[in-house]
Amino acid sequence: MCALHDEGRCGSCPHLDTPPGDQLEAKQARVAALLGAHVPAGAWQPPCPSSPTHFRNKAKMVVGGTSRHPTLGILDAAGHGTDLRACPLHVPAVRDALPALADLVTATGIAPYDVPGRRGELKHVLVTASPDEDLMVRFVLRSCRHVGDLRDALPDLRRRLPQLAVASANIQPVHQAVIEGPDELVLTEEDRLLMRLRLPPPGATSAQDRPPGGSAPGGRARPHELLLHLPTRSFFQTNTGVAQALYATARDWAEDAGPGGAAGQPPAHVRDLFCGVGGFALALAGPGRQVLGVEVSEAAVSGARDSARLMRLDPGAARFEAGDARSLDLLEAPAAPGGEGAHLLVVNPPRRGLGPELARRIEACGVPRVLYSSCSPASLAADLGQMPSLHVRRARLFDMFPHTNHAEVLVELARTQAPASP
Repeated sequence: MCALHDEGRCGSCPHLDTPPGDQLEAKQARVAALLGAHVPAGAWQPPCPSSPTHFRNKAKMVVGGTSRHPTLGILDAAGHGTDLRACPLHVPAVRDALPALADLVTATGIAPYDVPGRRGELKHVLVTASPDEDLMVRFVLRSCRHVGDLRDALPDLRRRLPQLAVASANIQPVHQAVIEGPDELVLTEEDRLLMRLRLPPPGATSAQDRPPGGSAPGGRARPHELLLHLPTRSFFQTNTGVAQALYATARDWAEDAGPGGAAGQPPAHVRDLFCGVGGFALALAGPGRQVLGVEVSEAAVSGARDSARLMRLDPGAARFEAGDARSLDLLEAPAAPGGEGAHLLVVNPPRRGLGPELARRIEACGVPRVLYSSCSPASLAADLGQMPSLHVRRARLFDMFPHTNHAEVLVELARTQAPASP
């Protein structure tokens, strides 16, 4: 599948030689064992698989070599570039764009950043492709010295890549293992990429359950369309197909309140902490429901608001506010203008998890149900230990990064007793 893996020049996919089905079975067993103290064996639903190739919608390519002969990929142990343009994991739109971007480095003469020598200008090229194959390209530079050269090169780049929607220069001046810097200079008219997701219809648990764009088995409706605006410095899941299944599963679980829900009814008031560009919030939005998303990034909140308008949601159906999801007054504030508290809390924290303080506040706030999406089963286990009155009703693993040990997990928590005393 990958010559670089076979030759030992790229170790990004340590389990590439294991059949995908065996990989997923082993990953499920590892995660279930790690969460065994909190997730009953019977709570696990079948894991969501990924395509083994052509699933990565983004490429974070270190630029190495020279401007005449650049490499786009990773650095070896000596700090020299290893070219990954032939990586079989990238979606075709990303793979096909990389040669044109390498040629741009040569045409502009921008020197790749030499890590051992601490000289040069171009550090990374970051490429993201939407499901419609539109592109966002970000050039990470050491300084603003060559921003004008990139701007001048855009017309020729667009002739080669007519699907280029957004281009920007990110300035990262420090010599550290940090990909992005704080300053972003957008070079195009558009400053965000539209991710047009097609969710499986209600009841279909995986994006692979039916042909893309087709009707679901049994004549059910076509998949729900979820429109997300992705600003330059914002997060979106790397695996579009699995992300669609993740959002759809959260939507289905939210509707199926069960005996642990508020009076057995789907939630009328939802609060989404760490909402990012609004994926979960907008997937759950609908008639008779008010969703409030909170995110620290103002750019992500702006994108989420634009997405809600593009989806023609009523103004009160999905609101987004910029703020710290860990703030002390957030859980105590009413979820709706009328003063009613949240029926469902959605949390999608960074890898470090909620942390003891926020987990204990969720435990004490009395919300009847929680959907917790985690990219780190270890931090998820620690957080679940801080919320003893919330038990895991359902859990599912999403194989966002096949060939690796990385696991994305969604759990539904239902309150079965009064909150524990502080």
